[in-house]
Amino acid sequence: MYHLTEGLEEAVRAMRNIRNHLDADPTAKIVVVANGAGIDFLLDGAMDKNGNPFDAIVQDLVTRHVEFRACRNTLVTRNIDPSKLLPEATLVQSGVAEAARLQAREGFAYLRP
Repeated sequence: MYHLTEGLEEAVRAMRNIRNHLDADPTAKIVVVANGAGIDFLLDGAMDKNGNPFDAIVQDLVTRHVEFRACRNTLVTRNIDPSKLLPEATLVQSGVAEAARLQAREGFAYLRP
């Protein structure tokens, strides 16, 4: 489980790390949990500093069975309409609680990019 909390630069690193992870272990079960500024790459129209859109990267990783989960609490706190999320992202009530649940109940390792 990759936990993203810090914004677009962190997301760039995470996407690269996840691709490398899957290249080394194509059957790995990967879930990305995003909260706080970590959800920014999952918003429609999000781009890295070079103008590359994140939606294509996210779509590519979804075809490799990566799951993306975004924090509803963050959307409420930041007054972001859930319709602004990429369709590949699933809403969870709390990103922190989801990260903890994946570790404690499903045995996921906790990874930071």
